[in-house]
Amino acid sequence: MSEIIPIMHWQALIAVVDHGGYAQAAEALGKSQSSISYAIQRLEDQLGLRVFRQEGRRAVPTPAGQILLQRARLLVEHAQSLESSARQMALGREALLRIAADALFPDWLLLQALAKFSPDCAATRIEVLETVLSGTDDALLRREADLVITPRIPQGFSGEPLLQIRFVAVAAPSHALHALGRPLAWADLRQHRQLVTRDSGSRRQNAGWLDAEQRWTFSHLSSSIQAACAGLGFAWYPELRIRGELADGRLLPLPLIEGRHRYAMLYRIFARPDFPGPACQELADVLAQLVQASGLSVDPPSPA
Repeated sequence: MSEIIPIMHWQALIAVVDHGGYAQAAEALGKSQSSISYAIQRLEDQLGLRVFRQEGRRAVPTPAGQILLQRARLLVEHAQSLESSARQMALGREALLRIAADALFPDWLLLQALAKFSPDCAATRIEVLETVLSGTDDALLRREADLVITPRIPQGFSGEPLLQIRFVAVAAPSHALHALGRPLAWADLRQHRQLVTRDSGSRRQNAGWLDAEQRWTFSHLSSSIQAACAGLGFAWYPELRIRGELADGRLLPLPLIEGRHRYAMLYRIFARPDFPGPACQELADVLAQLVQASGLSVDPPSPA
């Protein structure tokens, strides 16, 4: 049976590439340069191939080294996740839990979940990242969140349906669109200012833009809702996020001929589905229970 290569040898390979040399890798890993050199030498001996070649003073990966580098990153990441999960289980719960929640998810529902969750996890610090569109994708891919709520499932991840969101087209009662006093077509909307929310991720898309002639873009959904209440434009908002504004008449649904409502499914995704951590799993369960208890549907809308 062949000897198993220690994880430190793979870490040395990654560090030499990422930090530009043996000395820099040694400093980054808190090791001596001779230990890094030995780890690379043993790695090459055990594999029976060269992973680096010298170009002046630089160690450059060979073609085989480049291929192994990608596999090594996955191996080290998996090992670190396993170690982290083991430590979490030994302690009972994670010391830190990071949540990325798309702005579509009702903030009041998230706060209810945190309030119900907190008594059992008093020692767990919580970080909540409010995202829009691809901002949640970025949080997953950059490992900046442990649990995410998103309308999009990035490639390489799986999601559990959590909540069906209905969008409604609205404007303040004083808005000129309501003054028309008749059913509205798309052409009517395009003549007025639309309020949209900017993508918080790297792709910088604008959510739900109708290609209206006038557009105001906001970074936060709450600011956009305030602008709509002030009569500054129309928008499609998640109905659950404007319940109060609809109830007290600050916003009124627009009488569209078609497209009055839009729908999106929100998914619950673990950044590490194999090792979510006790606190992460517990909060995810609390969220699912609250959605179910609230009577909010996770099913897609029935055909009209």
